[in-house]
Amino acid sequence: MEGKKIARRLEGKVAIVTASTQGIGFGIIERFGLEGASVVVSSRKQANVEEAVEKLKSKGIDAYGIVCHVSNAQHRRNLVEKTVQKYGKIDIVVCNAAANPSTDPILSTKEAVLDKLWEINVKSSILLLQDMAPHLEKGSSVIFITSIAGFQPQGSMAMYGVTKTALLGLTKALAAEMGPDTRVNAVAPGFVPTHFASFITGNSQVRESIEEKTLLNRLGTTGDMAAAAAFLASDDSSYITGETLVVAGGMPSRL
Repeated sequence: MEGKKIARRLEGKVAIVTASTQGIGFGIIERFGLEGASVVVSSRKQANVEEAVEKLKSKGIDAYGIVCHVSNAQHRRNLVEKTVQKYGKIDIVVCNAAANPSTDPILSTKEAVLDKLWEINVKSSILLLQDMAPHLEKGSSVIFITSIAGFQPQGSMAMYGVTKTALLGLTKALAAEMGPDTRVNAVAPGFVPTHFASFITGNSQVRESIEEKTLLNRLGTTGDMAAAAAFLASDDSSYITGETLVVAGGMPSRL
C-alpha cells in the first residue's frame, strides 16, 4: 500500500468486515479505511480487535471495534446494533469469517466438524445478513470471501472447498433477492500466505508447486484481495451483481 496513491471511493460509507483483525480481513478493512470509509473491525478476541483498531487509527482511519464470534447470535445482533448506534447506517458488509478445522477426506470427516464448517463458513453469513438487511442503505454492497477451492474442491481442503462452493450459489441467490437496492458479489482468492493458510504456504515445496500453477508465478497478497474487494464495494462496480471475482493469478477456476 505504501507509495501507491489510493483513490478515496468510499468517503461517507460505513463498512463492516468480519474476522478483520489479521490476514485478508485486515487487508480489506485497511483498504476500505484508506479509501475514506468508517470501518467496523470484528473478530472473536477483544485484544486482537483493540490492536487492529489502534493500527488503523494510526493511519488516520475512522475505526471502531466490536467483538463478534459469528456463530453466536447475540454477538451478531450486537455487531449490527452497535454499528447502527454509532454510525446510523451500514453501506458495505464483507463476510470473511471462515474455519477449516479438518484436513480429513470428506467421508472421514466427523459430524461435529461438518456442522462447524457449515455453521461458520455459510450459515453464520446468512444469519448476519438477516440481522443487517433492515439497516442496509440503498446502493449498499455485500461481499462474500469465497475461495479458488470452491471451484474445484479437493485434497486436504475438500470439505472447506465445498462450503466455499455454497457461497458461489449464495452470491447468485442473494443478488436476486436483495436487488436492486443492494449488490451482492464475491471475491475468490487464490493462495495467500496468511496465518490461516500457513499449513499450505509455510511449506516451501508446496508453496513452489502452487506458484507454478499460477500464470503470474507468485502467491497472492492480502493487498491483491483488498483491491478487488474495494472495487466491488465502490460505485466503480455499480453495474456488477451476482458475480464472483477470482483473484488467483490465473489459476484454473470456473465450474
